[in-house]
Amino acid sequence: MTAKVYGIPNCSSVKKAIASLKENNVGVLFHDFKKHGVPAQLLDEWIEAFGLDKVVNRKGTTWRGLDENLQNKAQSPEGAKALLLEYPSIIKRPVVEFEGELTIGKTDFSKDPS
Repeated sequence: MTAKVYGIPNCSSVKKAIASLKENNVGVLFHDFKKHGVPAQLLDEWIEAFGLDKVVNRKGTTWRGLDENLQNKAQSPEGAKALLLEYPSIIKRPVVEFEGELTIGKTDFSKDPS
């Protein structure tokens, strides 16, 4: 089994998710937003699956550092997508594809004991 993890390497949530996956003997393919960018087609899928409110991390330091005009771009899907592509650190992390399921912000991949 292998999971694909999208995020940035210094993010504590990404680190927790990767550690949890590895503890459960799951291989990890890591896609670093900083090095490889954000896959635009996948970003569309994430926005459709989770909605803008969940994909845009409005609690992080990158978001808080944006001026109000840039933050207001995130009100529309088109503006939000452009902003997320330009500032990938404002994407809620981690985004994980595992066993046919897509999750965002999930860090615990322990197997259910039942």
